[in-house]
Amino acid sequence: MSKAIHVLIVDDDPSILEVLEARLMAAGFSIVKAASGPEALELMEKHQIDVLVSDIKMPKMSGLELLDKTRTILPQLPVIFLTAYGTIPDAVEAVKAGAVDYLTKPFDGKTLVRKIEDIVDTIPLQPSDAALEDEEGIVWGQSAAMRGLKEMLQKVAASNANVLILGESGVGKECIAKLVHLYSPRKDKPYMVVDCGSTPPGILESELFGHVKGSFTHAIQDKKGLIEAAHGGTLFLDEVGNISQEMQSRLLRFLEERTIRQVGAIKEKTVDCRVISATNADLKADAEEGKFRLDLYYRLKVVTLVVPPLRDRREDIPELAQYLVDSYTKANNMPQLELPQKTLDWLQTLSWPGNVRELKNALETGIILCKDNRILPENLQLDNEPIPMVAGTDPNFSIEQSEKEAIIRALKQTKGVKKDAAELLGISRRAIQYKSKKYDLDASKFKD
Repeated sequence: MSKAIHVLIVDDDPSILEVLEARLMAAGFSIVKAASGPEALELMEKHQIDVLVSDIKMPKMSGLELLDKTRTILPQLPVIFLTAYGTIPDAVEAVKAGAVDYLTKPFDGKTLVRKIEDIVDTIPLQPSDAALEDEEGIVWGQSAAMRGLKEMLQKVAASNANVLILGESGVGKECIAKLVHLYSPRKDKPYMVVDCGSTPPGILESELFGHVKGSFTHAIQDKKGLIEAAHGGTLFLDEVGNISQEMQSRLLRFLEERTIRQVGAIKEKTVDCRVISATNADLKADAEEGKFRLDLYYRLKVVTLVVPPLRDRREDIPELAQYLVDSYTKANNMPQLELPQKTLDWLQTLSWPGNVRELKNALETGIILCKDNRILPENLQLDNEPIPMVAGTDPNFSIEQSEKEAIIRALKQTKGVKKDAAELLGISRRAIQYKSKKYDLDASKFKD
């Protein structure tokens, strides 16, 4: 097996659980175990599960009931039942209801292992983290800020908590939102996106809640809203800070009661969906000023993820730039292009007010204008300012000379304290470590 197969085993008999765990672990499977159906359902919400092996006759919740509830969480999860001779009819019914197979107790452990391996060979498993991240265009890099974000994201994704994603325009909030969904137990369910920033208030209500035929002039047929369409899955509200006060009230009511009423309808519908929202606004400040409902703000931000601006993760720029260039050339059937070190170093000196989006656009310009398959700074046509330099830098210096001089002045001003010098220049501690080594600068010489 090329990757660990995660098997959830369920039995109310502790001794059987121990035997199953030992046998399946010896075969190379990763094991999660539960002593009851309810406990198994909780574990499905928190762990990756590839195969479920369960006793069919258990107190609290039978195997058939567990199968039925499993289908609402992991619809495609393969299930094998273990059954005593007297409950074979139940096992047959379970297979008819969607279980893959059953084994009669006592059974040979090798047979169970073989059945699981056969299932794994015929049923595709979930893609790896790397595959998901590549598909969504995420480059985490080496910065502490992004490593912390990834760790938090993976923890949050396993829960059903609402998530508020904060960050400047262009940092990739929408990519982070999609990954929260893809890492979650809802990954096989709908993922619906609502652009609250560009949708007019009059249309947004119908988009979110839907409408019934005849509820207004152009309502020529019933329309399901995006909240209802996200049932079982995830609803992503992009630029949520732009919604009107009236829509804030309606959204708050949905979050509190988990019911919606279509425009023009009388009856309400219950909807189960997770809500992820994103904004580049300071929602807390807006709430304190009365522009945004404070109670809605707290409903949305059960967990907050902050995506750092590109200027705070400069050490990630070389890897990110190379990824963006390679992705563009591959998608457009172009030859591989070179990003010389000179260009990568220069990219790290810029302020990037438009963040990753600006970097992506600049590199695409460079791809079009470059010669000899080499992307140089002059090919990027950037209207961008370098990192703040300490006064007195000679404008006739090369980029490298200007950068070195700026770091020297910053180190002198901060008496050799790299952390303070990095803060003065607006770069990360990792970046100043790299630059100091590059220019052979010994910070200890600037202490006096």
